[in-house]
Amino acid sequence: MSSRALRQPLSLRLTSNIFLAFWCIVAVFPILWITVMSFKSPVDAFDSNALNVIFGPATLAKGQGISILDIIAGIAIFWGTILVSTKTLPSMVRSYTKPGQAWFGWVIGVLVVIVGFLLVFFVILPAVLGVLNPIFGPLGKDVLGLTTEHYKTVWIDRGFSDNFQNSLIVTTGVVTLSLTVGTLAGYGLARSGSTLAFWILIVALIFRALPPSVLVSGYLPVFISSAEWLAPILGENAPTLYGKPFAVIAVLVAINQPFTIWMLRSFFQNIPSELDEAARVDGCSHFQAFRRVIMPVMWPGVITTGLFSFLLAYNDFLVTSLLLDAQNQTMVPAIVGMFNRETTTTDQVVAVAAAVSITAPLIFLVLIFQRQIVSGLTAGAVKG
Repeated sequence: MSSRALRQPLSLRLTSNIFLAFWCIVAVFPILWITVMSFKSPVDAFDSNALNVIFGPATLAKGQGISILDIIAGIAIFWGTILVSTKTLPSMVRSYTKPGQAWFGWVIGVLVVIVGFLLVFFVILPAVLGVLNPIFGPLGKDVLGLTTEHYKTVWIDRGFSDNFQNSLIVTTGVVTLSLTVGTLAGYGLARSGSTLAFWILIVALIFRALPPSVLVSGYLPVFISSAEWLAPILGENAPTLYGKPFAVIAVLVAINQPFTIWMLRSFFQNIPSELDEAARVDGCSHFQAFRRVIMPVMWPGVITTGLFSFLLAYNDFLVTSLLLDAQNQTMVPAIVGMFNRETTTTDQVVAVAAAVSITAPLIFLVLIFQRQIVSGLTAGAVKG
């Protein structure tokens, strides 16, 4: 059959492209709009005129703005970070990490990119532009109202950095435990030919389908009474697990583990069992074959599953709000508390800045691991 016969009609292509463009605008617009609002004074942020929200005349009148040179330099830094994340970092990880240790290279690489971006964008770039703006005349004159005071308020004065630290602890613990247990369980179930493995997966899916509120209500009395239960073992210093990040990690892993096992089992099934047999013939044990032969092939699936586990833990509201106290609260419940409690326009813009802040790690992760995510999601889609 010729390629012309398989080509879509022009009307269908136009309709699908228009629908896709409209969906992208609808999906992206709220994020872009609150991002613009977070860099404006309250007068501009809640102005009924959209142009005033974008250009920020009241913010600019306070002497808070950026020049054309600032805009060009900022775009260049963002574009350079995207290129480093998508082009340079993957090639460096492949070149400088040993087989089977790619995960360590990715961890170090991601941390270097994030720290480097923050250092260049928030420390080096303002100092350099402060010297260059007076020299470049009109290009160095402020033309767009912009202020970062709301971000300073929420991260420093409101202690949002503590919420970020708690979110980092919870998500790191959930992803680590989920992938550790999920890879071993998924591999074992994928290579098992018994019907018991199938029914274990069905039971796991039924458990995952239960509302999280039902599961949390079952765990809650256990964590509240944990000090009494642990007293015979640890004595009077027995801790209360309620309000601690470790309790949230345990619950989120229990809730999300069936999903992780199911995904990883599907990825493992797409890897030929002949690889295991060849490794066994070469003298590897079952675990050595799994670690040295199967896991290097499985990295796209592991990264994809890890990203989903990260999102489930990072965006969780119900479990974290019920099991954590105010001192150990993660970012999502903390932001909800800001919107519910604050009444002034200034406080509302500060809450918007906090909401925008939590999107940055997600954008970096998707940019850095986009190839692995696409490869993992399409694994096994075509066979033969």
